[in-house]
Parts: sequence; C-alpha cells; structure tokens
Amino acid sequence: MVQLNNLFQPLRIRDKELKNRIFSTGHMAVMLDDGKPSQRLAAYHGAKAKGGAALTIVEAARVHPTGDSGRPAIQAYDPACVLGYRKLADACQSHGCLVFGQLTHPGREMFLASDGSRPVAYAPAAVPNERFHVMPRAMPITLINEIIEGFELSASHLSQAGLDGVELVASHGYLLGQFLNPKINLRTDKFGGSFEGRLRFLKDAIQATRRGAGAEMIVGVRLSGEDKDYTENDLNQMLEICSALDSESDLDYFNITVGTSAGLAGSTHIVPPMEYETGYTAPISASIKSVVTKPIFVAGRINQPQIAEEILKMGQADMCGMTRALISDPMMPRKAANGDLDDIRACVACNQACIGHMLNACSISCIQRPETGRELQYANISKTKLKKSILVAGGGPAGVKAACIAADRGHRVTLCEKSNSLGGQINLAQSLPGRAEFGGIITNLNKELTKTAVSVRFNSFVNLDLIEEIAPDVVIAATGATPYMPEIQGAEEAHVVNAWQVLEGKANVGGRVVIADWRCDWVGLGLAELLVKQGCNIRLAVNGMVAGQNIPQYARDAWIGKLHKLGVEIIPHVRLVGVDSEDVYLQHTLSGEPVVLNSVDTLVTALGHFSETKLEKDLSKHSISHHIIGDCLSPRTVEEAILEGLKVGIKV
Repeated sequence: MVQLNNLFQPLRIRDKELKNRIFSTGHMAVMLDDGKPSQRLAAYHGAKAKGGAALTIVEAARVHPTGDSGRPAIQAYDPACVLGYRKLADACQSHGCLVFGQLTHPGREMFLASDGSRPVAYAPAAVPNERFHVMPRAMPITLINEIIEGFELSASHLSQAGLDGVELVASHGYLLGQFLNPKINLRTDKFGGSFEGRLRFLKDAIQATRRGAGAEMIVGVRLSGEDKDYTENDLNQMLEICSALDSESDLDYFNITVGTSAGLAGSTHIVPPMEYETGYTAPISASIKSVVTKPIFVAGRINQPQIAEEILKMGQADMCGMTRALISDPMMPRKAANGDLDDIRACVACNQACIGHMLNACSISCIQRPETGRELQYANISKTKLKKSILVAGGGPAGVKAACIAADRGHRVTLCEKSNSLGGQINLAQSLPGRAEFGGIITNLNKELTKTAVSVRFNSFVNLDLIEEIAPDVVIAATGATPYMPEIQGAEEAHVVNAWQVLEGKANVGGRVVIADWRCDWVGLGLAELLVKQGCNIRLAVNGMVAGQNIPQYARDAWIGKLHKLGVEIIPHVRLVGVDSEDVYLQHTLSGEPVVLNSVDTLVTALGHFSETKLEKDLSKHSISHHIIGDCLSPRTVEEAILEGLKVGIKV
C-alpha cells in the first residue's frame, strides 16, 4: 500500500492550521453574480472542502476599477462582495477547509473592457503585450498609490467576510509581476530603475494587504518561478526576489507556479496540458525553497496523491496545488486518506471543460465529471422509486456513464458492447502521441462500472432480436459514429485512407503525406506528429484558421509549437476538393483560389464523423421507450457523451 505520510501532515501558518498538504489554487470558475461570489460558486468550492481539501483559494479578484475587464471577475474593492464571500466561507469552513481570496490587477494583460470596447490598459511602462496586442499606458504615481490603497480596502472586505487568508497575484505576468520584470518595468522613479525599485510596488501592496487583513489572516504571494517565454523572468531573478521578500514580516508564504500571460508559449503553462510532465514545476519550487524560510506552495500538473507525496517527501514544497485533480474528483483527498487510491478519478489534463470552458466565458466543469460546476443540480442524485430493466447499447463513454448512473439509482442495467472492450473512440485517441493519459477516462469509467451491478456483455450487437430477447423497459442507444467520408473527386486514382485506419494500423502510409483536417481538433495535430515521427514528410491542410482551432488554446498552442520544431508544414484556410495519384487539390476557404499540393503518396482524411443511426431507426418503429445519446445523436466530444450519459441515467 502506498504510504502518504507527508501528504496528510498538518501545516501551521500564523495561527491557523491546514489539516493536510492539498489545496486548490485560485482559478476563474465563471460562476459570479454581477461581480460577486454566487451560491453556485460556494457549492463548487464547498464540494472540494467536503472532499477533504485543506485549503481552497478563491479566484483572482480586482482591487481597482482600472483592472475590470471583459472577463468577469469579483470586484473585491466593492463592499457588496462581502456577503457572497461569507457564504462561500461558510460552505467550506464547516468542513475544516480554509478559504483564501486572491487579489490582483491584470495591468496590460487585458484586451477588452466590460462593455466590449478596448480598454485603457496600464503597466509600469509603455511596453506592448504580444499575446493580446495591447499597448499599455505607463501608470502615473497617483494611480499606483490608488491601487495600493485598493489592496488594503479589498483585503479588509475579505477579512469582514471571515476568510482565512489573502493571496496577492504577482504571477503569470500580471501587474505586480510586471513591476518585477526589468524588460517591462522601464521606470526611472522610485518604482523602477533598480532591483529595489522594481520590488517596491509588490512590497507596498503586501504591507497594504496586511493592514487591511489584520494580524490574524494569512497573507501569501503567488509568483512564476519562470515565465518560459520571450519576456523571461528567469529562475535566478526569482530566487533574488524571493530572498528579498523572505524577510517581510507581513508575508507568510510563497505560492510558486510557472508561465506568463504575456506570450502564447508562456501562457500554455497557466493550465499545462498533458504535453507537460506531471509535477514538472517542483524542481523550480525546490530551488526557491532552498533560499527562503517561509512555506512554499507549488502547483503544475500534480494530478495524483502519489505525485504530491513524492514532492513533499523530497522537500520540494510544503503544499501541493491539485486544482484540476479536485475538479475531476472533489473527493480525492478523502479517498487518498482512506487508502482508496484506485477509486480516484484522475485528471487527464485535457483542459477541455475546465479552462476550455472558462476561455469561452462558460462555467467550468470536467469532461469526466459533469457534476462539477453543476453541484446545485446534481449533488444529490435520488434513487428510483420504480425499478426498470434498462438496456444500454454501446460501451463508449456515453453508454458506460448512463449505465453507471442508472444502476446507482437502482435500475437493473445490461450494457452491450459490440467489440471486446469498452471505451469507443477513446481507445483510438489514446494512441496519438502524448495522448496516452487520455485513456485514463475509460479507466476511470471502468472503475465506476465495477462498483455497480451492471451486467456487461461484450461482442454483443444490439438489434431488435436482442431487444426482444432481453425485453427491457427502456433502451439507451449510445452506438457512436464512424468516419465521415464524402465523395472525393479522383479518389479511385489515389491512395486515400482515414484517420481511424492509420491509428488502428490498417493503412500502409507512404513517405509523403497530406492530412486533410476538417475537424481542427486533436486528430489532425496528433496524426501529423505520429507520422512525422515515423519518418514521413507531413503537410497538414486545415479547414480552419489554425490547426487545433476547436480545442483549448493552451493544448493547441503547445502542440503547434512542437509540430513546428518537427518540420510539419501547416496550411490553414483550405478545404479538400479532389485528389489524383500524385496531387491533392484544395480550395482556399476565403479567396476561393485553388491550392495544389504536389508529390503526394498518401492522403489521410480527418473529416469528422457520421452518426451510427441504424438502431435508432429500428427503435423508432418499435413501441419500446428509448433514448439517443452521444455521437449517435450528433458527433461531438467525450464531454457531451458523458454529460448526456449522466442526464439520461437520471431521467430513466
């Protein structure tokens, strides 16, 4: 049995005790009511508290109106926020979980005002931002002083709400961090010009926060140990900064992460995809820990208790941020403490429903656990009063989730899968380079399944004969989809294969390959990497603005950077028109002009999927009650499949 002795040791900071070493970092959840914490946000954080986390840090709140942007955030400078914070604190502290609030100002990292217009963005100096293409205005001294007062006022509101601590955000290239960076802070007054000058704004903000928070609240600061971008604040600079801050009596801890919002490369580390190794930030936090005396928190792809335990055991940090692990399974700390490690639903770092939702201004959730973010709807799923016989056709994520929920509610469930294994398209997706972790989704669903009384039949194709044999009360069709292959002019003369055939090892691919990517998701990117590593010359022709257009940007951007290093040519804005024995014919989607790619051995198509509707059509002629979910309803993603499985499992 894995020993987690370090993970479940308490940690005392100031006069407060964190009951273990697991915490949730501050992150935007998109669950606010007019700039104030909502009951939904309280329930979301409360679920983590109930699951055993020692600390949850509430998302970055603004300390001054000049920091308000088109991305809704808590306005901590407004006393109207106090009631919402108090409800949130009550939801968490009753479970022995501390609650901190984050305070920030984005500085130049804002490209829209709350009304959709372009804002006046402020920074230490007029140094442009590359990611959002913002040219900021240098902050006058009067505004600097107002913002420092804003930290004090905002901290006082968190104190009135009964929170346990305050964290200042100087990470990820936001305003406090901009003042620390000599490439951005070009000031010559007392807030720049030297190391001590660049540090002054953060020190003044810490002292103001302490005045507002009072003596009892914990005060910490979040810092990027490395920017990992062209703006680079490197580790040596951060070691010097943390050494200088360590003597600040008003400061209680350092929270270390990596990355910056200022550039596309650095921003991929804000919510690192599975491209990055688990626990990859720990060596950076260890370096900082070696030069300071205050406790060190760290976050970055720590998705399993065993990983956190090793970081703590090696002395690389004192607290481990496991945010997405808690989104995927809020009960993770409690399960780990009870030794039930195999029951933990591990995060696979797909970024699809957490940061992916947030970047689209939607409330965050999890593709594996759609109950997250919907706690007020699904926290308590009731047992059925009328037990039914349920037949589920299809053992992909939609079918498995529906079977699990229906069985948990007390129904008698039979799950039929036409192949000899569960998982559906996940089994293909996990075979893409760097995507093996994605297979954890079906591993986790299998764990749920083994805890139920669902009867699973493999190599069992559901048709009307089987339905008559089983005689269920309800049929749930989750029969998935197959590759969509439209008529391609000249295909009979060429070597044309689809993505599934490549991933299943059923295609003999030539050395010069064009991938026609209509999907603009993981598939085209993954196929390009797979085949270029096999020695092929790859041209990725994308029917979109950019490869990976339909996946979360941090995952997409990391992948595009990798493909560039591998020499893959990416051609955007093109649709597939035809093919012959040596050429692929495309059309530019904007100009309408032809684009011809010569010297092609193989065309690989990733043109989407076509719903498998035969069972649905058969059921429509039958009087039996039935439901259609997942890709056989409409080809989409794992997220929608599992969500619909949950919904129909509750409905039947």
